[in-house]
Amino acid sequence: MLIKTIVNNEPKTFVCEPGEYLLDTLRKNNYLSVRRGCDNTSCGVCTVLLNGKPVPSCSVFTASVEGKEITTVEGIQAEAEKLGHFFGSEGADQCGFCNPSLALTVYAMKRELKHPTEQEVREYLVGNLCRCTGYIQQERAIMDYLEDES
Repeated sequence: MLIKTIVNNEPKTFVCEPGEYLLDTLRKNNYLSVRRGCDNTSCGVCTVLLNGKPVPSCSVFTASVEGKEITTVEGIQAEAEKLGHFFGSEGADQCGFCNPSLALTVYAMKRELKHPTEQEVREYLVGNLCRCTGYIQQERAIMDYLEDES
């Protein structure tokens, strides 16, 4: 089946099988920043933005994105690099496997919540697991990023 959508502000047409998940469609079309993790929505590493909202692409059927907008980390490259700088400053960037999905989720949060508290940040990021850190450095980096006006 053919699915027409917009990925990173570019019109795209994907060929997919009925029942195919967006994660698989994106990866077979070279959107390799969308990572495969648990395949059951537990880890968040496959997160993309669907019409601006973070979703685990391992649970979204490709057929359901007809006419919708998908954003991968490549679509927010400048913001992801800026966040990466804060991660590096706080020592929050270890293996990097979760960084694309975390960057997308933080980007969506920044657009949705104005001046979130640390607790609101924790709650918003609850679906993003990191196997390398204890989250303290990530939280500091995210708060610094959210407070930065440049």
